[in-house]
Amino acid sequence: MAQSPRRHSSSSRAEARKLGFEYIKIGASKFDLTDPYHMALTVGWWTFLAGVTVLYTVTICFFAWLYMLQPGSISTGHPGSFADRIFFSIETLATVGYGEIYPATFYGHIVSSAEIMVGTAFTAIMTGLLFVRFSRPRARFVFSDHMVITRHNGRPTLMVRIGNGRTSLLTKTTVQMNTLLNEEAPEGGRYRRIHELRLTRASIPMFPLITTFMHVIDEQSPLAGVDLARIAESDMRIMISIEAYDPALGAMVQDMKTYDASEIRNGWRFLDVVTIHENGGVIADLTGISRKRTGEWAARARKGCAPGVKRGRGRRRV
Repeated sequence: MAQSPRRHSSSSRAEARKLGFEYIKIGASKFDLTDPYHMALTVGWWTFLAGVTVLYTVTICFFAWLYMLQPGSISTGHPGSFADRIFFSIETLATVGYGEIYPATFYGHIVSSAEIMVGTAFTAIMTGLLFVRFSRPRARFVFSDHMVITRHNGRPTLMVRIGNGRTSLLTKTTVQMNTLLNEEAPEGGRYRRIHELRLTRASIPMFPLITTFMHVIDEQSPLAGVDLARIAESDMRIMISIEAYDPALGAMVQDMKTYDASEIRNGWRFLDVVTIHENGGVIADLTGISRKRTGEWAARARKGCAPGVKRGRGRRRV
């Protein structure tokens, strides 16, 4: 008898938009209650604040219900009032007492003591989580919208442009470029394989402005057999990862971006977005990091005969 397909009725599917595409995992949970620390750090801010609010409210109501189990356990001017017990629970959880309502029985003292310990632990944990969420170093890299393939030093070259989105200087910058290709195995069948695309320069000591990272498509390149003219029709993906040291934060910052085949422009060139002012200062226009034209237009622009090219006074391109 043929075996029925395995069902994952109890498995949760985590969906995330990362690396520029959506992926689904069967058997992995986005909200894993067995690892609350990781969950508290990875959820969004609104989800985190909503979770803290719900947990705080449930704790307050739970202890208020415990006070209701024994009438007279706390001294209040409104016997049987659940609202009084709610406010007393809030004051006790925050370890703040105003003196108007207080434990009146041994049972009340036991419950209030337990709530004080819970409130102290709750405050310490929330303080730690907020500190970690705020103190995590975050990258501010600006990636070009597309990658381009153009001839550089007589050879076809894949290029991506990345800018430093912070005003501070970054150091010890390293970049990795990989591609995900569909390949056929000799035994039959297709599988996806990651190939490293070696860069002409993968590391730079200082990263103040904008840098173009290049991969030469030669006979050793994994892209050597790819039809560049029809690259937009393929299912290839290019993955870029960058890491740098931020002296202002005293920590390494990381970021990544993925380009699919439709985001690769063959025969195009990036336009210059870094200029030198007449006073010697360097100007980098991060808003134009994705500016590009076809190779023919770029060649004419360098000669000053392309339409729409204006040479600004007091500035020169670098």
